[in-house]
Amino acid sequence: MLTRLHRTELVWPARKYIVQVARFDPAKGIPTVIDSYAEFRRQCEKKNFTDVPQLIVCGNGSVDDPDASLIYDQTMAQLETYYPDLIKDISVMRLDPNDQLINTILANAHVVLQLSTREGFEVKVSEALHAGRPVIVTNTGGIPLQVKDKVNGFLVTPGDWKTVAAHLMELFENEDLHKKMSHAARTGVSDEVGTVGNALGWFYLAAKWAEVGVERHGKGGLKGNEMWVNDMAREEAGLPYAEGENRLPRHFTQTKPMPVHAKAPEAIPAGDAMPVAA
Repeated sequence: MLTRLHRTELVWPARKYIVQVARFDPAKGIPTVIDSYAEFRRQCEKKNFTDVPQLIVCGNGSVDDPDASLIYDQTMAQLETYYPDLIKDISVMRLDPNDQLINTILANAHVVLQLSTREGFEVKVSEALHAGRPVIVTNTGGIPLQVKDKVNGFLVTPGDWKTVAAHLMELFENEDLHKKMSHAARTGVSDEVGTVGNALGWFYLAAKWAEVGVERHGKGGLKGNEMWVNDMAREEAGLPYAEGENRLPRHFTQTKPMPVHAKAPEAIPAGDAMPVAA
């Protein structure tokens, strides 16, 4: 299939824009992004909302990503088939890997989306929050670790384009809500997801393994005891996390007790009653 290029020119800052930055991959929920924007535009028209933003869907492929061209073409086919009237306001771009460009796009967006159907951690969510951008994201994979629902963004069910559109309407109609969420986003990101936090974790592990070695025959090794590496490093340094300090929620990874149900005794068929000891 021939990949079509569609790069509608952005007119920012004259117009605001919504963005999803992600690889063109089946799991990134790009059809939901398009459907959500289309429903949002219908609501704008119904309410005579005139400050209508553009939409950017952008990302890059990789050498081990054979689906990128196919998903890009499917995205364009969705627009041309179902939403031809919106094509002039939607820019679909495959970009070269460039951190500065991606950061610029995220930092200037009015709202950032990440509507994946399945996901790992997806650090671009934290990058958007760090830039003070409210996010609308799916409750999947490691994304809920990063987002405080209704505080710095909204968590939605994968595929729920109607709810995404409703939240977009809230963030574009209610300037106070957008400012409040922007502040919460900018001031609420844990350093664990950035360069400093990651470096701390790796240097701590390297230092500890050099000290204690790997476990052999039950001796040596680093006992994590279900603690996060950053917690171990900071506690050993005498600088544990303070109450209220930004950090990723721990309860997602804590072992939860599993209820044990006693197996009901099997019924003894008539005539097979066990003898009673005298």
